[in-house]
Amino acid sequence: MEYSKSHSISSPIQPRLIIHGGAGNITRTNLPPSSYAAYRTALLNINRSTMHLLQTGSTALDAATSAVRLLEDNPLFNCGKGAVFARNGTIELEASVMVSRGKRKRGCGVMLLKHVKNPVLLAREMLLRGEEDGGGGDNGGDGDPSGGSGGAQGHCQLSGEEVEGLGREWGLEIVGERYFWTRRRWEEHRRGLKREEGGCFEDAGERESWELKIGGCEWQGDEDEGVGWDGREYLPQGTVGCVALDKYGTLCVATSTGGLTNKLPGRIGDTPTLGAGFWAEEWEVERPALYRQSEVLSPLQKIVPDALQEVLGQCLPSIVGYRGLPHHEIHKEKSPGHTTRAVAMSGTGNGDSFLRLAG
Repeated sequence: MEYSKSHSISSPIQPRLIIHGGAGNITRTNLPPSSYAAYRTALLNINRSTMHLLQTGSTALDAATSAVRLLEDNPLFNCGKGAVFARNGTIELEASVMVSRGKRKRGCGVMLLKHVKNPVLLAREMLLRGEEDGGGGDNGGDGDPSGGSGGAQGHCQLSGEEVEGLGREWGLEIVGERYFWTRRRWEEHRRGLKREEGGCFEDAGERESWELKIGGCEWQGDEDEGVGWDGREYLPQGTVGCVALDKYGTLCVATSTGGLTNKLPGRIGDTPTLGAGFWAEEWEVERPALYRQSEVLSPLQKIVPDALQEVLGQCLPSIVGYRGLPHHEIHKEKSPGHTTRAVAMSGTGNGDSFLRLAG
C-alpha cells in the first residue's frame, strides 16, 4: 500500500497484533478438553501466521484482513463458514475494515451478504478501490460521477445484492448459500426457536435428519468433523476481529460476523457501522515541557460525552491511557515538539447495545 512508502521512519516500529474470536462463554469449565483445545489451537495458529506477515513487512491492512479471512474459513467462529442463522433460516453476513491513515475512505463496511465467501475481503476491496472512485455523485468531486473504475461511487457502506455484484466484478470468490451451513449453528437456531415456543431440544429422531430448505434448494447437513458439543451454550456469539500495527506505523482493524442468532432478517449491527463496532485513527499532539498524559485528548474523546466514556471504560481499555510512540519510532518529518498517537478498536458482543450507545 502507498502509506508504507510515504513516511520515512528512523527506526522500524515493532509490529503488534490482537485477534479475538467473538463473545461467548468459552472456558475450560464448560467445554470438553478437545473442544477447548480446538478453539485455542485455531486462534494461536492464526495469530502466529498473521504475526509472521507483519514481521516480514506486510501492511497492517493485509495482515488484519488475512487473519479475519482465516477466522471466516473456520466453522468454529461466528463469521463466514460458521455464521449463525436468522429467524427465517438464512445467513446474512457483515464485515468491515478501517486504517488509521493512508487511504481516501479510511473505513468501509459491507452487510446483508449471502454469497461472498469472505466478506472481509469485500470490505478491503471497497477500501482499496476507493482511490479510483469518482467521489460519489456530483457533489464537487473531481472524478467520474458514475464511480469510475472503482465501482462503489465513493460509498463507504453497501449492502446486499448490489455490493455482492461488485464483488463478482472484482473477482472475489462467490459461493452458494449452502456453503455457510453448519450443523451446530442449525441446531442452535432450532433450539432457540423452540425455546421461545416453550418447547424442548430435538428428540433422537429429529437429530438424525438435518435438512434445510431455502429458496427451493434442499441442503443436507453433514456431520462436522473435529469439535463436538455437549448441549451447553458455549459457541462464540459475536464479531471476530483483528487489530494490527505494522512496521510503517499504521493501524488497521478488520471485523466480521454473522450477527445474532435468530436475528430478524435484514438486521444490521455494529460490525459494518463506522464508529460503533470498530474504529482506527491517528493524530498528532504537541508535547508540552511538563508532559501530563491525562491532559492529552484524542479527537474521539473530544466528541464522546463523559457519561458515555464511563460506560465504554467498563468494556474497553481507557483511551486516555494510550501513549505516544517512543522517540525512535516517530517519523523523521515530525517536529521534536510533537508526537504521534493512534488507536484502533474492534468490538464484540451485542451490537444493538453498541448502536444504542453510539446514537
